[in-house]
Amino acid sequence: MGQTWEDLFFAHWRVAAAAVRELVPAGLTVDEHDGSAWLGVTLFELTGLRLRGTLPLPVVSSFPVLNVRTYVTAAGKPGIWLFSLDTPSLVAGEVARRVHKQPSFHARISLERDGGWILGSAARREGLRPFVFEGSYRPAGDPSEPEPGTLEHFLAERYCVYASDESGLYRGEIHRLPWRIRPAEASIDLNTMPPDGLELQGEPLCHLAERQDVVIWPLEQISGK
Repeated sequence: MGQTWEDLFFAHWRVAAAAVRELVPAGLTVDEHDGSAWLGVTLFELTGLRLRGTLPLPVVSSFPVLNVRTYVTAAGKPGIWLFSLDTPSLVAGEVARRVHKQPSFHARISLERDGGWILGSAARREGLRPFVFEGSYRPAGDPSEPEPGTLEHFLAERYCVYASDESGLYRGEIHRLPWRIRPAEASIDLNTMPPDGLELQGEPLCHLAERQDVVIWPLEQISGK
């Protein structure tokens, strides 16, 4: 599937690797940088959703998304593990759940622009407790490609997403250009999106990216249960 991600906001916190280990499948190695695992909250506008080689459908091809992620490796390939994917699009949520085997949820999400700031808010419509994000952010530096070995490169330069079900572990390849990200000034007023069992440590590391065109390939099973 082809899609474009616009006005991406990344907020990352240190988290205990042992706590993350309890929440991901046994076939994945939890990646660490500077002695910590990392949890990210990513909020963006997805546009141009389409099957590769076709045109986007009006109305249903653009919507906001918030995902909560950590970073893992399987069979030597670093990738992303999604704890959750929230969107107001029922169609996109079903595709994520049924085709990509991701934990998707129906949510209210708004992205508003005000004098150079983006005001982002999300509230999940389901769940046993509130899952809410509220914050504002704006650029605070020039964009650049992350240098290998840096924390920014560790967080950003991953080209696959992992998933699992009762049959085993899967990998979906992501084709895109390297990220160009910039530091962000952010005020996060409320964030209850992370899964239970993870304690966020310290202040978040925040970045922005303006646009990324991507192709996400169908899942391939890489191990069985």
